Amino acid sequence: MTGRPETQDQPKALLGRRILLGITGSIAAYKSAVLAREFIKRGAEVRVVMTPSAIEFITPLTLATLVGSPVHSDFTENKDSGEWTNHVELGLWGDLYLVAPCTAATLSAFVNGTCSNLLQAAFLSSRCPVAIAPAMDLDMYTNKATQANLKTLSERGVQIIEPQSGALASGLEGKGRMEEPEEIANFVEKYFTKELPFAGKKVLVTAGPTEEAIDAVRFLGNRSTGKMGFEIAGRLADLGAEVTLISGPVNLTTPPRVTKRIDIVTAQELYDRTVDIWPQMNAAIACAAVADMRPSTPSTEKLHKGDLPDSMRLENTPDTLLELGNMKTHGQLLVGFALESDTVEESLKSAEGKLKRKNLDMIVMNTLSDDGAGFSHDTNKVTIIQNVDGHNTTHVFELKSKREVAKDIVNLLTF
Repeated sequence: MTGRPETQDQPKALLGRRILLGITGSIAAYKSAVLAREFIKRGAEVRVVMTPSAIEFITPLTLATLVGSPVHSDFTENKDSGEWTNHVELGLWGDLYLVAPCTAATLSAFVNGTCSNLLQAAFLSSRCPVAIAPAMDLDMYTNKATQANLKTLSERGVQIIEPQSGALASGLEGKGRMEEPEEIANFVEKYFTKELPFAGKKVLVTAGPTEEAIDAVRFLGNRSTGKMGFEIAGRLADLGAEVTLISGPVNLTTPPRVTKRIDIVTAQELYDRTVDIWPQMNAAIACAAVADMRPSTPSTEKLHKGDLPDSMRLENTPDTLLELGNMKTHGQLLVGFALESDTVEESLKSAEGKLKRKNLDMIVMNTLSDDGAGFSHDTNKVTIIQNVDGHNTTHVFELKSKREVAKDIVNLLTF
Protein backbone atom coordinates (compact mmCIF):
# COMPACT_ATOMS: atom_id res chain seq x y z
CA MET A 1 0.00 0.00 0.00
CA THR A 2 1.10 3.54 -0.67
CA GLY A 3 -0.15 6.87 0.58
CA ARG A 4 0.24 9.49 3.23
CA PRO A 5 0.13 8.63 6.93
CA GLU A 6 -3.17 8.40 8.78
CA THR A 7 -2.79 11.84 10.33
CA GLN A 8 -1.34 14.80 8.50
CA ASP A 9 -1.45 18.55 8.11
CA GLN A 10 -4.10 20.06 5.87
CA PRO A 11 -2.75 19.84 2.28
CA LYS A 12 -1.97 22.97 0.26
CA ALA A 13 -4.97 24.45 -1.48
CA LEU A 14 -3.31 24.28 -4.90
CA LEU A 15 -1.69 20.87 -4.51
CA GLY A 16 -2.58 18.86 -7.59
CA ARG A 17 -4.82 21.57 -9.06
CA ARG A 18 -4.82 21.87 -12.84
CA ILE A 19 -4.46 25.46 -13.97
CA LEU A 20 -4.72 26.37 -17.64
CA LEU A 21 -2.84 29.65 -17.91
CA GLY A 22 -3.77 31.87 -20.84
CA ILE A 23 -1.39 34.65 -21.87
CA THR A 24 -2.35 37.50 -24.21
CA GLY A 25 -0.34 40.22 -25.94
CA SER A 26 0.51 42.62 -23.14
CA ILE A 27 3.78 43.94 -21.76
CA ALA A 28 2.63 42.32 -18.49
CA ALA A 29 3.19 38.92 -20.11
CA TYR A 30 6.64 38.86 -18.51
CA LYS A 31 4.88 38.48 -15.15
CA SER A 32 3.21 35.30 -16.40
CA ALA A 33 6.48 33.41 -16.16
CA VAL A 34 6.72 34.33 -12.48
CA LEU A 35 3.05 33.44 -12.01
CA ALA A 36 3.45 30.02 -13.61
CA ARG A 37 6.42 29.32 -11.37
CA GLU A 38 4.45 30.47 -8.31
CA PHE A 39 1.63 28.03 -9.10
CA ILE A 40 4.07 25.16 -9.52
CA LYS A 41 5.80 26.06 -6.27
CA ARG A 42 2.42 25.77 -4.53
CA GLY A 43 1.83 22.32 -5.98
CA ALA A 44 -0.32 23.04 -9.04
CA GLU A 45 0.05 21.53 -12.50
CA VAL A 46 0.17 24.20 -15.20
CA ARG A 47 -0.41 24.20 -18.93
CA VAL A 48 -0.02 27.32 -21.04
CA VAL A 49 -1.93 28.62 -24.05
CA MET A 50 -0.84 31.86 -25.72
CA THR A 51 -2.17 34.21 -28.35
CA PRO A 52 0.11 34.83 -31.35
CA SER A 53 0.74 38.40 -30.15
CA ALA A 54 1.78 37.17 -26.68
CA ILE A 55 4.76 35.41 -28.28
CA GLU A 56 6.16 38.85 -29.14
CA PHE A 57 6.49 39.60 -25.42
CA ILE A 58 7.65 36.25 -23.96
CA THR A 59 8.83 33.10 -25.70
CA PRO A 60 7.00 29.77 -25.49
CA LEU A 61 10.36 28.13 -24.76
CA THR A 62 10.69 30.10 -21.52
CA LEU A 63 7.23 29.07 -20.34
CA ALA A 64 7.55 25.46 -21.50
CA THR A 65 10.77 25.17 -19.50
CA LEU A 66 9.11 26.60 -16.39
CA VAL A 67 5.95 24.45 -16.49
CA GLY A 68 7.48 21.27 -17.90
CA SER A 69 5.01 20.82 -20.76
CA PRO A 70 4.60 22.16 -24.31
CA VAL A 71 3.06 25.58 -24.79
CA HIS A 72 0.12 25.85 -27.21
CA SER A 73 -0.38 28.91 -29.41
CA ASP A 74 -1.74 27.66 -32.73
CA PHE A 75 -4.60 25.47 -33.91
CA THR A 76 -2.03 23.15 -35.55
CA GLU A 77 0.82 21.53 -33.67
CA ASN A 78 2.61 20.54 -36.85
CA LYS A 79 1.57 22.13 -40.13
CA ASP A 80 3.54 19.62 -42.20
CA SER A 81 1.77 16.59 -40.71
CA GLY A 82 -1.55 18.34 -40.13
CA GLU A 83 -1.50 17.56 -36.40
CA TRP A 84 -3.95 19.88 -34.65
CA THR A 85 -4.20 21.24 -31.14
CA ASN A 86 -7.24 19.86 -29.35
CA HIS A 87 -8.71 23.03 -27.85
CA VAL A 88 -11.62 21.00 -26.47
CA GLU A 89 -9.22 18.83 -24.47
CA LEU A 90 -7.51 21.98 -23.16
CA GLY A 91 -10.86 23.37 -22.10
CA LEU A 92 -11.76 20.16 -20.26
CA TRP A 93 -8.37 19.62 -18.64
CA GLY A 94 -8.22 22.46 -16.14
CA ASP A 95 -9.73 23.01 -12.73
CA LEU A 96 -9.39 26.72 -13.51
CA TYR A 97 -8.76 28.67 -16.70
CA LEU A 98 -6.84 31.81 -15.77
CA VAL A 99 -6.04 34.43 -18.40
CA ALA A 100 -3.24 36.66 -17.08
CA PRO A 101 -2.64 39.13 -18.56
CA CYS A 102 -5.98 39.68 -20.27
CA THR A 103 -6.00 42.53 -22.78
CA ALA A 104 -8.92 44.75 -23.73
CA ALA A 105 -9.15 42.95 -27.09
CA THR A 106 -9.44 39.55 -25.39
CA LEU A 107 -12.04 40.92 -22.97
CA SER A 108 -14.15 42.00 -25.91
CA ALA A 109 -13.67 38.65 -27.67
CA PHE A 110 -14.80 36.75 -24.56
CA VAL A 111 -17.93 38.87 -24.29
CA ASN A 112 -18.85 38.47 -27.95
CA GLY A 113 -17.88 34.80 -28.32
CA THR A 114 -15.17 35.53 -30.87
CA CYS A 115 -13.01 32.54 -31.77
CA SER A 116 -10.07 33.91 -33.78
CA ASN A 117 -7.26 32.18 -31.87
CA LEU A 118 -6.59 29.10 -29.78
CA LEU A 119 -6.87 30.92 -26.45
CA GLN A 120 -10.36 32.13 -27.32
CA ALA A 121 -11.37 28.66 -28.55
CA ALA A 122 -10.24 27.15 -25.25
CA PHE A 123 -12.34 29.76 -23.42
CA LEU A 124 -15.46 28.81 -25.38
CA SER A 125 -14.78 25.10 -24.76
CA SER A 126 -13.97 25.43 -21.08
CA ARG A 127 -16.22 23.73 -18.52
CA CYS A 128 -14.18 24.83 -15.53
CA PRO A 129 -14.32 28.21 -13.77
CA VAL A 130 -12.61 31.10 -15.55
CA ALA A 131 -10.67 33.99 -14.03
CA ILE A 132 -9.03 36.94 -15.75
CA ALA A 133 -6.39 39.45 -14.67
CA PRO A 134 -6.84 42.55 -16.87
CA ALA A 135 -3.78 44.49 -17.98
CA MET A 136 -3.98 47.63 -20.11
CA ASP A 137 -3.37 51.37 -20.15
CA LEU A 138 -5.37 53.71 -17.91
CA ASP A 139 -7.66 55.16 -20.58
CA MET A 140 -8.35 51.74 -22.07
CA TYR A 141 -9.25 50.35 -18.66
CA THR A 142 -11.56 53.23 -17.71
CA ASN A 143 -13.24 53.31 -21.13
CA LYS A 144 -16.98 52.63 -20.83
CA ALA A 145 -16.76 49.77 -23.33
CA THR A 146 -14.08 48.01 -21.27
CA GLN A 147 -16.00 48.53 -18.04
CA ALA A 148 -19.17 47.20 -19.68
CA ASN A 149 -17.27 44.11 -20.85
CA LEU A 150 -15.91 43.49 -17.36
CA LYS A 151 -19.39 43.84 -15.91
CA THR A 152 -20.81 41.39 -18.47
CA LEU A 153 -18.15 38.77 -17.82
CA SER A 154 -18.59 39.12 -14.07
CA GLU A 155 -22.34 38.59 -14.45
CA ARG A 156 -21.58 35.44 -16.44
CA GLY A 157 -19.52 34.04 -13.57
CA VAL A 158 -16.01 34.96 -14.66
CA GLN A 159 -13.80 35.89 -11.71
CA ILE A 160 -12.17 39.33 -12.16
CA ILE A 161 -8.79 39.92 -10.52
CA GLU A 162 -8.71 43.70 -10.27
CA PRO A 163 -5.68 45.48 -11.74
CA GLN A 164 -3.62 47.78 -9.57
CA SER A 165 -2.69 51.46 -9.85
CA GLY A 166 0.86 52.50 -10.62
CA ALA A 167 3.27 53.40 -13.39
CA LEU A 168 2.05 52.11 -16.77
CA ALA A 169 3.98 51.24 -19.92
CA SER A 170 2.67 54.39 -21.62
CA GLY A 171 4.28 56.54 -18.98
CA LEU A 172 0.93 57.39 -17.40
CA GLU A 173 0.11 56.77 -13.78
CA GLY A 174 -3.15 55.04 -12.88
CA LYS A 175 -5.17 51.85 -12.74
CA GLY A 176 -4.42 49.14 -15.27
CA ARG A 177 -1.34 47.27 -14.01
CA MET A 178 -1.88 43.52 -13.81
CA GLU A 179 -1.94 42.33 -10.23
CA GLU A 180 1.37 40.93 -8.97
CA PRO A 181 1.89 37.15 -9.48
CA GLU A 182 1.98 36.31 -5.77
CA GLU A 183 -1.31 38.13 -5.18
CA ILE A 184 -2.92 36.38 -8.15
CA ALA A 185 -1.81 33.03 -6.73
CA ASN A 186 -3.26 34.04 -3.35
CA PHE A 187 -6.53 34.96 -5.08
CA VAL A 188 -6.68 31.54 -6.75
CA GLU A 189 -5.88 29.77 -3.47
CA LYS A 190 -8.66 31.67 -1.72
CA TYR A 191 -11.07 30.75 -4.49
CA PHE A 192 -10.30 27.06 -4.14
CA THR A 193 -10.61 27.10 -0.36
CA LYS A 194 -13.63 29.35 0.23
CA GLU A 195 -15.70 29.59 -2.91
CA LEU A 196 -16.31 25.90 -3.52
CA PRO A 197 -19.70 24.19 -3.09
CA PHE A 198 -18.64 21.66 -0.44
CA ALA A 199 -16.44 23.94 1.66
CA GLY A 200 -16.92 23.14 5.34
CA LYS A 201 -18.56 19.75 4.66
CA LYS A 202 -17.10 16.59 6.16
CA VAL A 203 -17.35 13.52 3.95
CA LEU A 204 -16.32 9.93 4.60
CA VAL A 205 -15.33 7.81 1.58
CA THR A 206 -14.52 4.10 1.70
CA ALA A 207 -12.60 2.47 -1.12
CA GLY A 208 -10.83 -0.69 -2.23
CA PRO A 209 -11.20 -4.32 -1.18
CA THR A 210 -10.92 -6.06 2.17
CA GLU A 211 -8.79 -9.14 2.77
CA GLU A 212 -10.00 -11.88 5.10
CA ALA A 213 -7.22 -14.15 6.35
CA ILE A 214 -7.18 -17.89 5.67
CA ASP A 215 -3.73 -18.23 7.17
CA ALA A 216 -0.68 -16.00 7.61
CA VAL A 217 -0.25 -15.50 3.84
CA ARG A 218 -3.54 -16.41 2.11
CA PHE A 219 -6.82 -14.53 2.15
CA LEU A 220 -10.29 -14.24 0.68
CA GLY A 221 -10.78 -11.03 -1.26
CA ASN A 222 -11.91 -9.52 -4.54
CA ARG A 223 -10.51 -7.70 -7.56
CA SER A 224 -11.32 -4.15 -6.48
CA THR A 225 -8.55 -1.68 -7.33
CA GLY A 226 -9.97 1.21 -5.31
CA LYS A 227 -9.82 3.53 -8.35
CA MET A 228 -13.49 4.51 -8.24
CA GLY A 229 -13.45 5.43 -4.57
CA PHE A 230 -10.21 7.36 -4.89
CA GLU A 231 -11.60 9.36 -7.82
CA ILE A 232 -14.69 10.21 -5.76
CA ALA A 233 -12.55 11.25 -2.78
CA GLY A 234 -10.41 13.40 -5.05
CA ARG A 235 -13.42 15.06 -6.68
CA LEU A 236 -14.99 15.87 -3.31
CA ALA A 237 -11.73 17.35 -2.08
CA ASP A 238 -11.46 19.37 -5.31
CA LEU A 239 -14.84 20.91 -4.48
CA GLY A 240 -13.79 21.92 -0.98
CA ALA A 241 -14.97 19.01 1.17
CA GLU A 242 -12.97 17.82 4.16
CA VAL A 243 -12.54 14.19 3.10
CA THR A 244 -11.62 11.21 5.27
CA LEU A 245 -10.68 8.26 3.05
CA ILE A 246 -10.77 4.76 4.51
CA SER A 247 -9.05 2.38 2.13
CA GLY A 248 -8.46 -1.32 1.87
CA PRO A 249 -5.18 -2.66 0.47
CA VAL A 250 -4.55 -0.80 -2.80
CA ASN A 251 -1.57 0.56 -4.68
CA LEU A 252 -2.87 4.11 -5.09
CA THR A 253 -1.60 7.50 -4.00
CA THR A 254 -3.90 9.58 -1.83
CA PRO A 255 -5.59 12.30 -3.92
CA PRO A 256 -4.40 15.87 -3.28
CA ARG A 257 -6.22 17.76 -0.51
CA VAL A 258 -7.79 14.65 1.03
CA THR A 259 -7.60 15.57 4.70
CA LYS A 260 -7.03 12.14 6.22
CA ARG A 261 -6.41 8.62 4.98
CA ILE A 262 -6.92 5.52 7.12
CA ASP A 263 -5.62 2.21 5.79
CA ILE A 264 -7.45 -0.96 6.82
CA VAL A 265 -7.24 -4.61 5.77
CA THR A 266 -10.26 -6.53 7.00
CA ALA A 267 -14.02 -5.96 6.94
CA GLN A 268 -13.98 -5.79 10.74
CA GLU A 269 -11.40 -3.00 10.68
CA LEU A 270 -13.46 -1.16 8.08
CA TYR A 271 -16.56 -1.50 10.24
CA ASP A 272 -14.84 -0.33 13.42
CA ARG A 273 -13.21 2.74 11.88
CA THR A 274 -16.20 3.76 9.78
CA VAL A 275 -18.79 3.43 12.55
CA ASP A 276 -16.55 5.41 14.87
CA ILE A 277 -16.18 8.33 12.44
CA TRP A 278 -19.69 8.43 10.91
CA PRO A 279 -21.41 10.54 13.61
CA GLN A 280 -19.05 13.47 12.87
CA MET A 281 -19.67 13.37 9.10
CA ASN A 282 -22.13 15.23 6.87
CA ALA A 283 -22.06 12.45 4.29
CA ALA A 284 -20.56 9.06 3.54
CA ILE A 285 -19.96 7.38 0.19
CA ALA A 286 -19.40 3.66 0.70
CA CYS A 287 -17.48 2.56 -2.37
CA ALA A 288 -15.41 -0.17 -0.71
CA ALA A 289 -15.86 -3.70 -2.05
CA VAL A 290 -16.22 -5.49 1.27
CA ALA A 291 -15.78 -9.25 1.51
CA ASP A 292 -19.14 -10.64 2.67
CA MET A 293 -17.63 -13.78 4.24
CA ARG A 294 -14.51 -14.66 6.21
CA PRO A 295 -12.98 -17.92 7.50
CA SER A 296 -14.29 -18.51 11.00
CA THR A 297 -11.00 -19.95 12.27
CA PRO A 298 -8.07 -18.55 10.30
CA SER A 299 -4.62 -19.91 11.03
CA THR A 300 -2.04 -17.54 12.45
CA GLU A 301 0.69 -19.48 10.66
CA LYS A 302 1.23 -20.38 7.03
CA LEU A 303 -0.48 -23.64 6.11
CA HIS A 304 1.60 -25.85 3.86
CA LYS A 305 -0.01 -27.38 0.81
CA GLY A 306 -0.61 -30.73 2.49
CA ASP A 307 -2.15 -29.05 5.53
CA LEU A 308 -4.80 -27.06 3.68
CA PRO A 309 -8.31 -28.21 4.67
CA ASP A 310 -10.66 -29.84 2.16
CA SER A 311 -13.40 -27.48 3.31
CA MET A 312 -13.57 -24.24 5.23
CA ARG A 313 -16.23 -22.86 7.54
CA LEU A 314 -17.16 -19.28 6.70
CA GLU A 315 -19.02 -16.65 8.68
CA ASN A 316 -20.57 -13.31 7.75
CA THR A 317 -18.51 -10.15 8.04
CA PRO A 318 -20.16 -7.13 9.68
CA ASP A 319 -22.42 -5.12 7.38
CA THR A 320 -20.90 -1.66 7.60
CA LEU A 321 -23.32 0.01 5.21
CA LEU A 322 -26.37 -1.37 7.01
CA GLU A 323 -25.04 -0.07 10.32
CA LEU A 324 -24.39 3.37 8.84
CA GLY A 325 -27.96 3.43 7.58
CA ASN A 326 -29.25 2.49 11.02
CA MET A 327 -27.15 5.20 12.65
CA LYS A 328 -27.94 7.92 10.10
CA THR A 329 -29.44 11.07 11.56
CA HIS A 330 -31.38 13.92 9.99
CA GLY A 331 -29.19 15.90 7.63
CA GLN A 332 -26.69 13.12 6.95
CA LEU A 333 -26.37 11.78 3.40
CA LEU A 334 -25.51 8.14 2.74
CA VAL A 335 -24.51 6.70 -0.64
CA GLY A 336 -23.89 3.04 -1.41
CA PHE A 337 -22.74 0.97 -4.38
CA ALA A 338 -24.17 -2.16 -5.95
CA LEU A 339 -22.16 -4.34 -8.32
CA GLU A 340 -24.52 -6.66 -10.18
CA SER A 341 -24.24 -9.34 -12.88
CA ASP A 342 -27.90 -9.97 -13.82
CA THR A 343 -30.02 -8.39 -16.53
CA VAL A 344 -30.61 -4.64 -16.34
CA GLU A 345 -34.12 -5.15 -14.96
CA GLU A 346 -33.00 -7.58 -12.26
CA SER A 347 -29.98 -5.45 -11.40
CA LEU A 348 -32.13 -2.35 -10.94
CA LYS A 349 -34.59 -4.29 -8.79
CA SER A 350 -31.74 -5.55 -6.60
CA ALA A 351 -30.21 -2.08 -6.29
CA GLU A 352 -33.56 -0.52 -5.34
CA GLY A 353 -34.00 -3.18 -2.68
CA LYS A 354 -30.57 -2.39 -1.24
CA LEU A 355 -31.34 1.34 -1.31
CA LYS A 356 -34.43 0.82 0.85
CA ARG A 357 -33.09 -1.96 3.07
CA LYS A 358 -29.98 -0.05 4.09
CA ASN A 359 -31.65 3.37 4.43
CA LEU A 360 -29.59 5.00 1.67
CA ASP A 361 -30.18 8.32 -0.04
CA MET A 362 -28.52 7.19 -3.24
CA ILE A 363 -27.11 4.02 -4.75
CA VAL A 364 -24.68 3.68 -7.65
CA MET A 365 -25.28 0.51 -9.64
CA ASN A 366 -23.02 -1.04 -12.22
CA THR A 367 -23.02 -4.48 -13.76
CA LEU A 368 -20.31 -6.90 -14.82
CA SER A 369 -22.32 -7.58 -17.98
CA ASP A 370 -21.27 -4.15 -19.35
CA ASP A 371 -17.89 -4.14 -21.07
CA GLY A 372 -15.48 -1.76 -19.36
CA ALA A 373 -17.45 -1.60 -16.10
CA GLY A 374 -16.67 -3.01 -12.68
CA PHE A 375 -13.28 -4.01 -11.29
CA SER A 376 -9.86 -3.66 -12.96
CA HIS A 377 -10.92 -0.97 -15.43
CA ASP A 378 -10.20 2.73 -15.73
CA THR A 379 -13.77 3.16 -17.00
CA ASN A 380 -17.20 2.50 -15.55
CA LYS A 381 -20.83 2.58 -16.64
CA VAL A 382 -23.27 3.40 -13.88
CA THR A 383 -26.92 3.90 -13.15
CA ILE A 384 -27.68 6.04 -10.11
CA ILE A 385 -30.90 5.70 -8.15
CA GLN A 386 -31.60 8.71 -5.95
CA ASN A 387 -34.23 8.77 -3.21
CA VAL A 388 -35.70 12.19 -2.44
CA ASP A 389 -38.61 12.41 0.00
CA GLY A 390 -39.49 8.76 -0.59
CA HIS A 391 -39.48 8.97 -4.37
CA ASN A 392 -36.80 7.31 -6.51
CA THR A 393 -35.26 9.00 -9.53
CA THR A 394 -33.05 7.02 -11.90
CA HIS A 395 -30.12 8.54 -13.75
CA VAL A 396 -28.51 6.45 -16.52
CA PHE A 397 -25.00 7.25 -17.74
CA GLU A 398 -22.87 5.97 -20.61
CA LEU A 399 -19.44 4.35 -20.31
CA LYS A 400 -16.97 6.97 -19.06
CA SER A 401 -13.62 7.25 -17.36
CA LYS A 402 -13.85 6.77 -13.61
CA ARG A 403 -12.78 10.39 -13.18
CA GLU A 404 -15.84 11.51 -15.17
CA VAL A 405 -18.09 9.01 -13.35
CA ALA A 406 -16.92 10.51 -10.05
CA LYS A 407 -18.01 13.93 -11.30
CA ASP A 408 -21.45 12.57 -12.23
CA ILE A 409 -21.89 11.03 -8.79
CA VAL A 410 -20.72 14.10 -6.89
CA ASN A 411 -22.88 16.40 -9.04
CA LEU A 412 -25.98 14.65 -7.65
CA LEU A 413 -25.02 15.13 -4.00
CA THR A 414 -27.08 17.64 -2.03
CA PHE A 415 -26.19 18.13 1.63
